[in-house]
Amino acid sequence: MTKKVTAIFDIGRTNKKFFLFDKDFKEVYREYIRFDEIVDEEGYPTDDLQALEVWAKEVFDRMMNAPEYDIETLNFSCYGATVVHIDEHGKALTPLYNYMKPLEDRISASFYKKYGPEDEFSRLTGSPKLGMLNTGMHMYWLKYAKPSVFKKIKYTLHLPQYLSYLFSGIPVSEYTSIGCHTMLWDYEKQAYHDWVYQEEIDKILPPFVAAETTTTIEYNGKPLKVGVGLHDSSSALLPYVRSIKSPFLLVSTGTWSISVNPFTKGMLTLKDVKNKCLFNMRIDGSPTKASRLFLGNEYKLQVKVLSAHFNVPEDYHKTVKFDQDTFFEINKDFEYLFRWKSITDVKMAKETKIPFDQFEHAYHQLMLELVLLQVENIKVAIGDEPLQKLFVDGGFSDNDVYIKLLSHYLRPMELRTTDSSLGSALGAAIVISDSNLKPKFLKKNYALKKHRPLILK
Repeated sequence: MTKKVTAIFDIGRTNKKFFLFDKDFKEVYREYIRFDEIVDEEGYPTDDLQALEVWAKEVFDRMMNAPEYDIETLNFSCYGATVVHIDEHGKALTPLYNYMKPLEDRISASFYKKYGPEDEFSRLTGSPKLGMLNTGMHMYWLKYAKPSVFKKIKYTLHLPQYLSYLFSGIPVSEYTSIGCHTMLWDYEKQAYHDWVYQEEIDKILPPFVAAETTTTIEYNGKPLKVGVGLHDSSSALLPYVRSIKSPFLLVSTGTWSISVNPFTKGMLTLKDVKNKCLFNMRIDGSPTKASRLFLGNEYKLQVKVLSAHFNVPEDYHKTVKFDQDTFFEINKDFEYLFRWKSITDVKMAKETKIPFDQFEHAYHQLMLELVLLQVENIKVAIGDEPLQKLFVDGGFSDNDVYIKLLSHYLRPMELRTTDSSLGSALGAAIVISDSNLKPKFLKKNYALKKHRPLILK
């Protein structure tokens, strides 16, 4: 019997995923792929947009023709801070510039001279100074560094909306992408910041639509409802806010670890700005206080170093489980031994030292140092809010050492994890449905699991 399903592309920096969900939001199919990076015209590594497009069309066409499924709806969840500039023919004008690409100092200096001071601007827009991670700054850079390219832009689309455009042919802007530390949105005015109009950036941003919007098209002779896509952190939050009524904090983990506080009250303070807090946006346009940490990226880099040092396979780290005796031994005379490659922290070692003779011991040391960073990051996002519940989803939710240490250092908060494979895909499926979620939804659909703090000897 053919099963009616919703299809979701969940595009992360590392993994590109495709899911099918049934009417009860149970996952019935999944597919993953990774692409080798290419370089832009200046030699900086970036995602291969063309490969992503080809894969997305191939996967979707194949599954549309699969006899066991009837795909009725399609939506997208993608990593943020990334835009595609298209010309009047709908073709991409530039590579998919990496949000880590260094930005010339003169560009940001010019911007803040016109529209600063920096701290007040960051407070209003919920956007710390993050270079190309601010898509507004990306667009400002393109206007002045590559004016001949900028003049050809018909529309600039955030990545979720670009993938939607590939299927629907309709260019739109959507609030969760526009509101995620882009520098474009003034949270006090609830509108684009004045600079967007002064620089005429608004002319290349398509009209807004709500995240729930779908457009019905004919695809390969079949009717198909196409959603407009969501920013992944906002999407990951949706199953929680729709099914949990008491206050909580969500840590959405992957390449970035994003600590999200959906119970934010009021604007960011200057103290928040100095602590590098930012705003993401919920689908209703309200702000969500968040703090970010390049945890997954740093983990990947450091695990590679440890694997080479101990001459073990690069995926050996996945076999390591938490060992309480090892933790107590390391913690007894704790000192920082790792120098981070993609994170700056005043406590980190001046150079990495590995005084262990076993991979497992060195790994526990690494995870302890990373979790201490994570704990600080979480506390910044919590601020003064009396939050007692903590949820972790994404890649680290099934890392036994990470979860045991986090529950230990954040006691007495109640820590629960959810299925890492679903991530933000489930939110993208929920937003385009008319369904109300029941209180036990996460337990039934998301493998919700409660974790207890360590019992100290």
